[in-house]
Amino acid sequence: MSWGLLIAAGIVEIAWSQSIEPTDNFTRPLPTLLCLVLAAAAVYLLSRAMNTLPVGTAYAVFTGIGAVGAITLGIVVDRDPVTVGRVAALSMIVGGVILARITASDAQ
Repeated sequence: MSWGLLIAAGIVEIAWSQSIEPTDNFTRPLPTLLCLVLAAAAVYLLSRAMNTLPVGTAYAVFTGIGAVGAITLGIVVDRDPVTVGRVAALSMIVGGVILARITASDAQ
């Protein structure tokens, strides 16, 4: 259950990262409200996952999912450059998230 909450938190964080730019420096009320709601939802889900997962593991996985999602959306949607370095970085982040999951205690 905690890992499911953590994955959900990461997905919401991806949505949150994409909701920042439309706020236009938090000058547009509705996009700003959406941005704040997504941020609160991501942190809430993360806090629920941390009830049974170690804080360090949960936070590292949470930010890893968010980073991979944000970079991937940047490449696909915004046509951000794809470089060997970026692909290597993404690969290491994904590998780290997978390693954190498979080495976690079965009690969690």
